[in-house]
Amino acid sequence: QVQLVESGGGLVQPGGSLRLSCAASGSIFRINAMAWYRQAPGKQRELVADISSGGNTNYRDSVKGRFTISRDNAKNTVYLQMDSLSLEDTAVYYCNAQMMLYSLSPVRGYWGQGTQVTVSS
Repeated sequence: QVQLVESGGGLVQPGGSLRLSCAASGSIFRINAMAWYRQAPGKQRELVADISSGGNTNYRDSVKGRFTISRDNAKNTVYLQMDSLSLEDTAVYYCNAQMMLYSLSPVRGYWGQGTQVTVSS
């Protein structure tokens, strides 16, 4: 059984930092792109940042220069370093991984359970 387990969320003051981690475990043949999404109350889930297996990254405009996505392929883990956090960053953050479970399987998207990030003074 494949799992994505997130950690690192919490309560932080405006201007503070948090680092999220998401580790994939189970029988996995290959992980392609990995990404972080977030969903604030009453809003749709939105893409925050993604990273290809080769390390190419993309960010939504509102987090550029403040957030950094990275991955450790040996550990099947993706990270999101979040700096200069603002009230608008408050949301549940989800990781997503595009994975093949065996060599002939299709690529499917898998989700973590989410981790709460609250920015408040």
